[in-house]
Amino acid sequence: MRVMFTSVSRTSGPTILPRMTFSSTKMSIKNLKRLSGYLGSLFLAIVKQSFKLKNMKKLLILLLAFVAITLNAQDLQHYKQIVKELSSAKYQGRGYAKDGANKAGKYLVKEFKKAGVDEVVCQPFKIDINTFCGKMDMWADGKKLTPGVDFSMREYSPGVHGEFPVYHVDTLNFDAEKMYADLAKPEYANCMVVCDFWFMYTHSEFKPLHKKDSTVGGFIQTWTSPIKFYKAYGSKVMGKPIVWVTPEAIKGVKNVKLDIDNEWLQGYELFNVIAKVNGEKHDSCYVFTAHYDHLGNLGKKVYYAGANDNASGTATIVTLAEYYAKNKPEYDMYFIAFSGEDSGLNGSLYYVDNPTVPLSQIRYLFNIDMIGDNNPVQYCEISDEGLRGLSLMEKINDENHYFEALNRGELAANSDHYPFAEHHVPCILFENENGDAFQYYHTIYDTYENGIFVTYEPIFKIIRDFVEKY
Repeated sequence: MRVMFTSVSRTSGPTILPRMTFSSTKMSIKNLKRLSGYLGSLFLAIVKQSFKLKNMKKLLILLLAFVAITLNAQDLQHYKQIVKELSSAKYQGRGYAKDGANKAGKYLVKEFKKAGVDEVVCQPFKIDINTFCGKMDMWADGKKLTPGVDFSMREYSPGVHGEFPVYHVDTLNFDAEKMYADLAKPEYANCMVVCDFWFMYTHSEFKPLHKKDSTVGGFIQTWTSPIKFYKAYGSKVMGKPIVWVTPEAIKGVKNVKLDIDNEWLQGYELFNVIAKVNGEKHDSCYVFTAHYDHLGNLGKKVYYAGANDNASGTATIVTLAEYYAKNKPEYDMYFIAFSGEDSGLNGSLYYVDNPTVPLSQIRYLFNIDMIGDNNPVQYCEISDEGLRGLSLMEKINDENHYFEALNRGELAANSDHYPFAEHHVPCILFENENGDAFQYYHTIYDTYENGIFVTYEPIFKIIRDFVEKY
């Protein structure tokens, strides 16, 4: 039989139906089996049922519905494949040592080309960054602690080697003068001062202890499990070592042994990956961004996979690129995978100073960061200029029930949309916060195995619908 599929409903998802033909309305069992090999056993069941009904119209409806469902599943599969690849050991957490971020960037160049974009370019830039790829050992009263589980390093900490007495700060009955007097005692010379992170952060009495001429050896700041790791302030190295430890790992401990290396990388080269799909018009454009770098390593064996942060967003813009490559858009489309975000928005800051398209030509920018979660209320941040699109975004969401609501937060320098907002570009950040995966943020547990993928499709669709109607 001859049936032609040339279009698909807008509700069918981020794919285009393949062109399929059948030469007549008769179908043998042999041909049916061949067809089932192409579309699968479920399709075969649908076709057989349709023959029982002897209703070709129902067959066509069922075919269209099934193919739409099948292709949606294939898109999700492609998305998951990219997340899995980027969060694998091959890229060592996509950090700034062991060439992890740059290996991931080269992989994305290939993925954009496979997606069918018209152009891919790399935009190099350099950063200074502190890293921890060498020794990463800690003992508490002789007990070996596990990096990434029991402890991590503050990103601007120097390396530290030796054995140290431990001084525990009494935060319930805090007396700064008593603390100073205790630390002046011989038994606490060159000690590691243990204190809750937030308590130390909010009490200025600790500032003198951070000075180079201070007699303390360094600091152990407690942070509840799962222990986190950051890079945002890694563009410098401070004088005193700072180790983050879970409270249970350091409770009552009198002595610690530390053997931790850091390596300062100056002028380390990274690059943004910029893909383009040509539109019918070239006087303005849409931009889709996501950062592909992450935290990298904590010692020789531990790496931070970053499946949610931000392999999830990176995979989304690759599949968006593939969609628009198959569906020629009205305007030019740019897909920018930034590096250097976790070290302080370095890639996007460099781009706004060296744009490949005038920032004034950007109709709207969508920054996708950490959507691998399941909160039904979608968090977003919008620039002042982007507010003109908010009512349309909310209307699309209300009509299609993609999310229970859009929760607009205060604009902050927390992701790559911010430098664009500062340059008056209409933009929005999508970040799915406070779902089941959010507890793994910046921990070793942000892995593909702990990944949640339910937000991908509604994010894709709300962006697609907005571009179509804006």
